[in-house]
Amino acid sequence: MGSARDVHAWDRTIRLWDAYFAVAWAATAVLVLTAAHPGWPVRVAAAGLLVPLVPWYGVVGRPLLTDEDPADGRRALWYLGVTLALFLVAAVLVGETRLMTFALVPQCFMALRRRGALVAVTVINLVPVVGWALLWRPDVTDLLGNALFAVVALVSSVVLGSWILRIIEQSGERAELIAELDASRFENSRLSAAHGALAERERMAREIHDTLAQGFTSLLMLVQAVEAELDHDLPQARRHLRLMDETARQNLAEARALVAGGAPADLDGATLPDALRRLAARHEATLDVTGPVRALPAGPQVVALRACQEALANARKHAGSSAAVGISLAYADEALTVSVRDDGPGFDPAAVHGGYGLAGLRARAAEVGGAASVHSAPGDGTLVTVRLPVPTSVRSETP
Repeated sequence: MGSARDVHAWDRTIRLWDAYFAVAWAATAVLVLTAAHPGWPVRVAAAGLLVPLVPWYGVVGRPLLTDEDPADGRRALWYLGVTLALFLVAAVLVGETRLMTFALVPQCFMALRRRGALVAVTVINLVPVVGWALLWRPDVTDLLGNALFAVVALVSSVVLGSWILRIIEQSGERAELIAELDASRFENSRLSAAHGALAERERMAREIHDTLAQGFTSLLMLVQAVEAELDHDLPQARRHLRLMDETARQNLAEARALVAGGAPADLDGATLPDALRRLAARHEATLDVTGPVRALPAGPQVVALRACQEALANARKHAGSSAAVGISLAYADEALTVSVRDDGPGFDPAAVHGGYGLAGLRARAAEVGGAASVHSAPGDGTLVTVRLPVPTSVRSETP
């Protein structure tokens, strides 16, 4: 609808120029025909030279002035050249013809660039007076009056025309700026959407890595344990089968929660210590809770749970099923701290490059303003610690 309004506004503007041209032409023709000097044959001839200006304007000039960039082609020079040829001859014959300059000067600034417009305006204002003076040899008083009028008209035309051109140029510059701003806004929207999609993919990757992938890893380890125990330890094999069933059901619940965008399955209707107890039982780890347990926002609790899942999966993967693993959950006034320690062979954290688990764990902690650290050394086990800030609104609250 905006473009339709713009076209309609321009149509009304060019109609005003049409009316302006018609009035100026009609007034000039009347003055020429009713002038006291020279004789009527010359006046009729001058008026006859003005007649072709009307169809010439309608057929060539008007479409030229409605172009978006009329100063671009040769049409402007061709149109104004023919127009000036007819006008200048008539103006030399009859001085009153110079009234037509009020219609022609604006067209010069509309159809030509600045330098060409100034040259054309100078010709329109000065050449008729010079030619008229040379042809009719007027007295000094008439000559000075006409010359003064021509100079004033020239100065006025240059000043007003230059001012109008500057306004048009500024309007064009503003239009370009608006177009650039629109393009920048579109690009920002596109980049924001792309960034949001990337962030969502990263979040989903972390969720899948910390839930489904870890659950499948646990299932594989349990399958291997059952295969080794079937021939000599059926009770232990049955226990591991029950753990496999529980792990599979837990993975299914996590998958459903992930699709629904809800809280992790372990935290659904349960406290963080209860969720960690179930997690510790599945991984045959111990849990130690210290400090006053209290309700916390979902963000820190989810990060704490996911951090434990990642650390436990790494402990079982790298330290082995025989390693002792312990979870420590500490509630303090300003922070919630969760640690996972194993007595496995350990490793050199500085020698680890790449990998998604530890990087994802640190990214999760950073999202809620916390920090994650890994302390390990060959032969000295591994300690993963995540410290998360507690919002001021829930500090010092009792459960």
